[in-house]
Amino acid sequence: MRNEAQISYSSGIASTPLLGQTIGEMLDRIADLHPDREALVESASGRRWTFAQLRGEIDRLALGLRARGVEKGDRVGIWSPNCAEWVLTQYATARLGAILVNINPAYRTSEVEYVIGQSGLRLMVSAASFRTTDYAAMLAEVGFDDVLFIGTPAWDETLAVGAAADPAALAASAAALTFDQPINIQYTSGTTGFPKGATLSHHNILNNGFFVGEGVHYTEEDRVCVPVPLYHCFGMVMGVLGAHSHGACVVLPAPVFDPEKTLEAVHAERCTSLYGVPTMFIAELAHPRFAEFDLTSLRTGIMAGSPCPVEVMERVVAEMHMPEVAICYGMTETSPVSTMTSREDDLAARTQTIGAVMPFIEVKVVDEDGLVVPRGMPGEFCTRGYSVMLGYWNEPDKTMEAIDAGRWMHTGDIATMDLDGRLNIVGRIKDMILRGGENIYPREIEEFLYRHPDVGDVQVIGVPDAKYGEEVMAWIVMRPDAEPLTADAVREFATGRLAHFKIPRYVHLVDAFPMTVTGKVRKVEMREMAVEILGL
Repeated sequence: MRNEAQISYSSGIASTPLLGQTIGEMLDRIADLHPDREALVESASGRRWTFAQLRGEIDRLALGLRARGVEKGDRVGIWSPNCAEWVLTQYATARLGAILVNINPAYRTSEVEYVIGQSGLRLMVSAASFRTTDYAAMLAEVGFDDVLFIGTPAWDETLAVGAAADPAALAASAAALTFDQPINIQYTSGTTGFPKGATLSHHNILNNGFFVGEGVHYTEEDRVCVPVPLYHCFGMVMGVLGAHSHGACVVLPAPVFDPEKTLEAVHAERCTSLYGVPTMFIAELAHPRFAEFDLTSLRTGIMAGSPCPVEVMERVVAEMHMPEVAICYGMTETSPVSTMTSREDDLAARTQTIGAVMPFIEVKVVDEDGLVVPRGMPGEFCTRGYSVMLGYWNEPDKTMEAIDAGRWMHTGDIATMDLDGRLNIVGRIKDMILRGGENIYPREIEEFLYRHPDVGDVQVIGVPDAKYGEEVMAWIVMRPDAEPLTADAVREFATGRLAHFKIPRYVHLVDAFPMTVTGKVRKVEMREMAVEILGL
């Protein structure tokens, strides 16, 4: 008879139970415990809120949204770079039982139009503009007009209406909520070419954030610098909910990642924890003013999104004063974290593995027949537990493809489990490209490039990149008699229509793709050839 020490299966245990609360109930509990502690700081503007102040403004916004007709189950979009209002909207919708729909700030018209239609959006909370991006113009272009723009008189009026409303109405809304109800939709690209809306509950994301915070030992004394995007689980779950569920403060250094502003925020706000994907830490370490900032307040942090080079982790630990920095692995569909390293792990475990299973979660590694493989053998990484999403929004068939009858989420990643129960990702079953922490699925880009009048056929692959981990490369077969396309021409065609991180950096023209005898494109061979072609 096999035992768990021999097979690639592990389950997480903890002395601390799961939270049986809604997000609003968690906020009330923490605000009652720590009313005068700082909860949120926007370091660029200097705005700051205690937990009591934050709860008050959240409640005003929730009542203001309720006066606009937002009810339990309605989908409310949030389309903005990082700002305090993002966090206010996150909590205000949770108070009402509305479903927050996270929209990538880099999305363009075709992408946001799809999300609006697929989710059945009731209201959009949006930045009016940021840098060269005109959100208002794009929303007008797609014909969506039920919008509340952040920082405008309409925003202030919504808060004023909420301030004049009867707070008993909010208590009545909260009393009708349960923690298993959907609270969030996060769109993740799919191989069909269209994003899928991973639907998450209070229970999913509140507990995942809480146990990530437990993993890095947060208390009300901690101050967490969050330069990662709030629209992603890394920011809104591991960051906001991970910190606030422990009474810790969230510090937002800038609307989008800026290494200097991040270092300034850690220095000025005496942050004890710092988040980022490896490329963010690399940029901070390489900044010419790095030595000017006092980072000695740092204790811990989280690195996730892509594999971390050993030398980078060593420098983060030594030069950024983060001896307890952790590696997390997960995916949007699992709220997101399934495995995490511990501060008790040695440097090798924190750089060469993705850690061990999280509390109250099960993980296994299986072969093509779904059988659990012996430890050390590669197979598909699967996870099960409270963190697995409710499903893809209005796509039951896609949900059944991802979650099997036993409620195991199939990640599509190839992993191994060692004798200590730690896991390592060794490859991907699907051809997802991971660029700087962003998941990119080639099929979506391929279908877009097919629209170009001179493109006969196209295949998109990921190629190695020192800065981002991977970059996007398009192999194109031209239509007969068409002028050859350059990389610049492809970028020009895609700019404004595709998110910038999906636009191919490299373009390679071919007469045909390498194929198997059964007629399938050999993307593995294409990647090998690309390394030689590009001299990578």
